[in-house]
Amino acid sequence: MPTTEEGLREFYVFSDFPHFLDVYRVVSRLLSEPEDIADLVRGIGRDLAAQGVRYVELQVAPYPFQGSGMPDAVISEALSVGARDVLARHGVRIGYIVDFPGHDAGQEARRALRFALDSPPDGLIGVGIGGDEARRAPYRDVIRDVFEAAHLAGLRCVPHAGETTGPDTVWEAVNFLRAERIGHGIRSLEDPSLVSYLAERQLPVDVSPTSNVCTRCVPSIAEHPLRRMADAGLFVTLNSDDPPMFGTSLNNEYLVAGRDLGFSPAELAGLAANGVRASFLDQPAKEALLAEIAAVPLP
Repeated sequence: MPTTEEGLREFYVFSDFPHFLDVYRVVSRLLSEPEDIADLVRGIGRDLAAQGVRYVELQVAPYPFQGSGMPDAVISEALSVGARDVLARHGVRIGYIVDFPGHDAGQEARRALRFALDSPPDGLIGVGIGGDEARRAPYRDVIRDVFEAAHLAGLRCVPHAGETTGPDTVWEAVNFLRAERIGHGIRSLEDPSLVSYLAERQLPVDVSPTSNVCTRCVPSIAEHPLRRMADAGLFVTLNSDDPPMFGTSLNNEYLVAGRDLGFSPAELAGLAANGVRASFLDQPAKEALLAEIAAVPLP
């Protein structure tokens, strides 16, 4: 792990998506105590509050902590403490989505499900899957079983798909993983029938432009498909993914969408409203946030 500023900057320059996963694993190991987890949540909440965020659905992966021997109940309590502190100090409400890496689903999928069902943190709303999509195939059945069990337990299903692989992964998510939102989904445009499906059903797609460029899934911001996705009628939301890993913020993603991808102020407000509508907030809370967005004067 680098110890100089220059070394850290180089450390976070990813050669490809697998390299990003390697760095993610190294960074995750730095969180060795429950208080580290709570502090990380507090820091996230502080940064989001400074950007005007009122509510966040935060994906958390318990497997690094489970792998180091931290009990599920201890992990859960640390997440709950962090969320309570963020709400009390900053007024930001946190909903958690428990995530596991698809390329290690044979070991991690059921462990993540057990965590979600038996030791849920305050605000748990759903389950997700991330990691290397290209290496999910051997674990297809266990991944399907875990999402079906989560759905039957009343949890929301939010899989990543179509980030590093093509439309087939998105079809798998909508047909077999009970997807209520798609994480990334940028490769959906390669299949016109999938575009029509997503547009007709207005299935939300959470897009993170800077992340996609940093992990080399997209060559440059100018070539990012967010604009084309919106123009094709897809229900897109704007997200920051892992901000410290990619040197970005949610506000910066709106800047990128406006400055580099040609979204007008009204369209940016529409993306913010989409984020509210695609969330799993209760309807009164959604309506309050939508009214707040609508009240912002546009240039």
